[in-house]
Amino acid sequence: MIRKLIGKVLRRPGKRVLHAKHYGIRRDQLHSGALKVCDRLQDAGFEAYIVGGAIRDLMLEKSPKDFDVATSATPEQVRHVFHRSRIIGRRFRIVHVPFGEEIIEVTTFRGASEAPTDASGRILRDNAYGNIEEDASRRDFTVNALYYNPRSEEILDFHHGVADLENKRLTMIGDPDLRYREDPVRMLRAIRLSAKLGLTIAPATKTPILIHAKLLENIPQARLFDEMMKLLLSGSAWACLMALRENGLHKLLFPLLDKLLSKPETSKFLRIALENTDQRLHEDKPVSAGFLFAALLWHEVEADWIKRQAAGEYPVPALVEAMNTVEDKVQKRMAIPNRYGAAMKEIWLLQPRFEQRVGTRPWRLMEQQRFRAAYDFLMLRVECGMVEKSLGDWWTRFQNASEDERVTLMTAAADNGKPAASSTASRKRRRRKPTAPKAE
Repeated sequence: MIRKLIGKVLRRPGKRVLHAKHYGIRRDQLHSGALKVCDRLQDAGFEAYIVGGAIRDLMLEKSPKDFDVATSATPEQVRHVFHRSRIIGRRFRIVHVPFGEEIIEVTTFRGASEAPTDASGRILRDNAYGNIEEDASRRDFTVNALYYNPRSEEILDFHHGVADLENKRLTMIGDPDLRYREDPVRMLRAIRLSAKLGLTIAPATKTPILIHAKLLENIPQARLFDEMMKLLLSGSAWACLMALRENGLHKLLFPLLDKLLSKPETSKFLRIALENTDQRLHEDKPVSAGFLFAALLWHEVEADWIKRQAAGEYPVPALVEAMNTVEDKVQKRMAIPNRYGAAMKEIWLLQPRFEQRVGTRPWRLMEQQRFRAAYDFLMLRVECGMVEKSLGDWWTRFQNASEDERVTLMTAAADNGKPAASSTASRKRRRRKPTAPKAE
């Protein structure tokens, strides 16, 4: 009891001024655009700090990707300083300041006044402005409430964020129960940050997540999709997915996850797909969101495809109907933008065509815009034992072969009869028995 009381006293909020160099943070590690934004706002008489994820990541010796600025200037005042900037947002107004191809996001210090909420406690609008202390108390986690002043090269820490980083701990600022009600997306952020940064969620921060998981139903679909993309592109997608499941947050976003993980082959498929994505991100290689969603939803599509073919539908029309059915279900939970949905469906639709290895069909398939993604998807299925290895090997050789070698490969495929195929796409449509002629 006494230990807990001492802990609470030591954890009381209060400004701590820390020397950035002591934590290995130097000006030359920061984005030049963010530094210029701070300099110009300070020259105009405003407070301005680089805040949040950039400082957190640098203290963890990671390379930041986003550099956000917090300031005492209102959005209109920021707009006056940076004429090419743009004010966006309604729920909370922010300013985008362009620097070449980069955008520096500038937010005004938020105030502590009560914002309007819905019946569940979710904040609807949050445009009350305040000072830096109030702004720090309105941020989600202690590790995100670190403010770096480029001129003095000091870090302002209001909620023991540095101590939490040193102890690899993720702690919510304020009452976690209330903060999750204000913005249920904070639960997804807790999962993402803990998995991405290797932090342990503090017990008081973690416990309410299971209780409030259903609050995600109140989040607009587009915002939910954006947060899911951050999870999947965090570089720790598999760990994030497992943490979602552990905390009961997957039932709304990926209701079939339990079923997928119950089967070794589907669990392996999902894990390899996500770990391959993580690896590409770590190597700074491009990642296709369409491919990711194709992998996440494939087994739901495949199950419906098998069912339709068993009912007598032709393979390709059956696949199209299965794709549309699954897409309609998903859109009710999470609005996948058309550009990603189209790529996802093309990858699926090209899968049966890999079995067609005669005539001009292999060349026509290779001319398809999504051929490479579809081929990678095929090889993922091969690796998990869902498609015969000989089919994947044939396509690997065909892509790198000379014209004469390709002819030889096609001849061999024709001589072997029906090409090696998956267990789903090779099913034939059952012929109906001819009806007896009517008696006249």
